[in-house]
Amino acid sequence: MNEDILKEIKSTLPWLIAAAIAVAGYYGFKNHRAAAEAAASEAVVSGYETSEIEEAVSKFGDGKSGPAIKIRLAKKYYDEARYDDAIRLYDEIAAAKPEGFGEIPAVGKAMCLEGQGKFAEAKAAFEQFADANPKSPFALTARLGAIRATAQAGDKAAALKALAALKDEFKDETPDRARVLATEDCVTRFAVK
Repeated sequence: MNEDILKEIKSTLPWLIAAAIAVAGYYGFKNHRAAAEAAASEAVVSGYETSEIEEAVSKFGDGKSGPAIKIRLAKKYYDEARYDDAIRLYDEIAAAKPEGFGEIPAVGKAMCLEGQGKFAEAKAAFEQFADANPKSPFALTARLGAIRATAQAGDKAAALKALAALKDEFKDETPDRARVLATEDCVTRFAVK
């Protein structure tokens, strides 16, 4: 072999090896990240126990699926009447302003306040959300929450009057009307103190 070719090979070989390592590293990182995202997505739907969801939040809470997992954990806390834990998590989620999940923390927090028996605060939080987001898919949830909080705070008559207005607004047999009627049934059964 010609000496010039041999020198050329010797000088090019380290660059080729470095390029191969860089390409392998890139694809290795890309595959690792894809596997982590898949595991996080799986955690969103598969964790049933609080400890499983908490573990998923600790592993994947800062990733793409983090907001969904955190919302799932906050809802789990709510279901277990761990309202302070749920509120803390809803506040954390709201502060991060996650795309696609921005409205959930406000409604979740208001529901926690209602669960804690802080009816005036819950009503204010529900009303603030409903007024600021009239086109939101959660607007009716917030309006109904404000009505429940009103009734639980002792003003059952005002709650029933607000429900009558909602029944007029939702006259057609729809899931929304069914929710209004279910809330009316619930409010009617509240024992006012």
